[in-house]
Amino acid sequence: MLSFIFLPKTSQYNLRMKRVKFLVFSLLLLLTCSNQMMAQKDYTTFVNPYIGAGGHGHVFVGANVPFGAVQLGPMNIYKGWDWCSGYYYDDKVIIGFSHNHLSGTGCADLGDVSFMPYSGAMRTLRGDDHHLNGAASSSFSHENERVAPGYYAVKLDNGVKVELTTTERVGLHHYTFTEDGTPRVLIDLVNGIGNTPYEGYIRKIDDTTIEGYRFVNGWAPQHKVFFYVKFNKPFKSLNTFMNDTPAGLDELQSREVKGVISFDDNDKDVMAKVALSSVSCTNAKMNLDQELPGWDFNKTHQLAVQKWNDKLSTIDIEGTPRQKTIFYTALYHTFIAPNLYCDVNGDFRGIDDKVYTGNHFKNYTTFSLWDTYRTLNPLFTIIAKDNVGDMVNSMLSIYDQNGKLPIWPLYAGETNCMPGYSSVPVIADAYLKGITGFDANDALNKMISTATNPKQNGVADFMRYGYIPADSRGEATSINLEYAADDWGIALMAKKMGRMDDYNTFLKRGSSFELLFDKKINKVHPKMKDGSWYEPYNPFLANHRDNVGDFTEGNGWEYTFMVPQNPDGLVALHGGDMPFIKNLDQLFVAKGDLGEGAPPDVSGMVGQYAHGNEPNHHIPYLYVYAGAQYKTAAKVRMLQEKFYTDKPDGYCGNEDCGQMSAWHIMSALGIYQVNPSNGVFVFGSPLFKKATINLPNGKTFVISSPNNNDKNVYIQSAKLNGKNLKNAYITYQDIMNGGSLDFSMSSKPNKNFGSSKENRPVSAK
Repeated sequence: MLSFIFLPKTSQYNLRMKRVKFLVFSLLLLLTCSNQMMAQKDYTTFVNPYIGAGGHGHVFVGANVPFGAVQLGPMNIYKGWDWCSGYYYDDKVIIGFSHNHLSGTGCADLGDVSFMPYSGAMRTLRGDDHHLNGAASSSFSHENERVAPGYYAVKLDNGVKVELTTTERVGLHHYTFTEDGTPRVLIDLVNGIGNTPYEGYIRKIDDTTIEGYRFVNGWAPQHKVFFYVKFNKPFKSLNTFMNDTPAGLDELQSREVKGVISFDDNDKDVMAKVALSSVSCTNAKMNLDQELPGWDFNKTHQLAVQKWNDKLSTIDIEGTPRQKTIFYTALYHTFIAPNLYCDVNGDFRGIDDKVYTGNHFKNYTTFSLWDTYRTLNPLFTIIAKDNVGDMVNSMLSIYDQNGKLPIWPLYAGETNCMPGYSSVPVIADAYLKGITGFDANDALNKMISTATNPKQNGVADFMRYGYIPADSRGEATSINLEYAADDWGIALMAKKMGRMDDYNTFLKRGSSFELLFDKKINKVHPKMKDGSWYEPYNPFLANHRDNVGDFTEGNGWEYTFMVPQNPDGLVALHGGDMPFIKNLDQLFVAKGDLGEGAPPDVSGMVGQYAHGNEPNHHIPYLYVYAGAQYKTAAKVRMLQEKFYTDKPDGYCGNEDCGQMSAWHIMSALGIYQVNPSNGVFVFGSPLFKKATINLPNGKTFVISSPNNNDKNVYIQSAKLNGKNLKNAYITYQDIMNGGSLDFSMSSKPNKNFGSSKENRPVSAK
């Protein structure tokens, strides 16, 4: 039986207020719990670092933190191209755990300061895959291996369990020796990744401490790595070796240095902290003391996981488990490089081999700029904006050291690898997007100085002829097209700064692709010094022939569309929308022989389109500039499904320090910046029903497509912040203001969406 009690009005009011307060409290508690759940979401569980470790992906496998100076991971015997990162998924032998690695590059280097634990008789031989008896190396299997962001573990077949984690500048090792015999650690300063030491040094300081250095000639002409090591257990001896020849105790300086640390037979659980510096052993010690004073492996590991979650949580997606694995692994790869290249006090060694002190910015290295200027660096302006100013200052500092802006800088070396001065569009893009923290006038002066430096590859010819003649140097046409894309960024930056003479000069240079376009064949065509076309010309050939008129890792078909700075100008060169669309359609179906000796980088082929190499990455989005956005949608969705998987060979080409991954990230969001320096993002085909970009300014930009699925790949309509959007693009400022972009998707194309000229993106001039 229910009883009803009638209260006076005052009591009823008080009761209502209590109920309201309770409801408010409950809602606040619910929101707090929801926020805590979001904060506790572990995005690292979606990451599979093996993706790209097979095939030709060349990605780093090991422990690190975002943009860390240390990448601590296993190293196989170096056997060539597919071992550029030091580790290849199909390999079965580990020769050591070294403290720096490249990720996704097409050239090899680093692998400095390798530690290899083992038990039993003292040995230093590396051995080979078929002869490990008497060697320090060990076989292993993936069944006994675990890798995740900030963590690597393996039980070697020699009986040692290895766990690794890191801070920014310090690697933390944990070894468990399960076999009988004396526990030992080989410190190998000889074997790296495709490089040769020219000087090494190791010295015992006390019975828990050693220090040393490794100086190397490699892909980077020279780099120097100093290290400082602390063990948590006293060791009995440090035996030194000149390669594999005994050389005494406690100290050795030589070209080929190895050392063996031996512990008491009962010390089966050993930890080591290894700090790196480009400056000195003293600075390495400083890095160790400040970053990792204790011995708590689990705490260090969890801090690394937290740092990864801070970066991975910048984009939250709703998708299938497989989609999340592919996406968050790609996002993980984008934060491996560039790498911190300074000590905790800011000191670093420059390309001129001088030590720079008193720096007010974080110095970075490992800029794969020819690759990353296309997508990764524009992505950083959205999700890593706070890092961009320091990256730009690092590039400007390299100019001060080397007399030109960087091309492909690695540690204290300029590799001069790849055509273009590709730091230029990165700096221009940052400035044009309002990113501060660097001197813009100084930056523009250095950009212009680099672009007019006659010692720069092909610049003198470029300034003399207005193009780079095919009979002046190899890869001339590719170099020219890269310079044109770079120079367009100089022009836009100069215009915004009111420097109109510079604007006019570099806008003309940025339009030099027009001089190389042969309207008779609708292709870019290498041109000779006398103004004639290079003949015989086969736009299918991608091999280097006679060092004349050829292309960089590509062919004439692909490079015809290497005009990201002015796609509407390229459309006009073709004679309008339809001829352009016809030629672009042909690119994806044309069949022809790349030629004997074509570089393996030209991979991921769809017709003559090569998704495995970066100059192609903007090409599927060019349809938007001719009013055929629906064709971009179809091509992008096809490429996503075809060339990004959750397997070790999940990339169709070199991952290239995050560029291959960045293409997937931007394309999965449904937006892509074609022009590397103008902040316009054209629409493709969003992959997820919902994606939330958590912006550095605390705002969010939500991209939704509720009816999205495998068949509904075409955009029917779009809304920006609830208002109908007829344009087939948005701007950088639209994103950074926060808000929402809503797509309505269908299995049938809406050929009218973005087709009108007023709704297409236009290259800023």
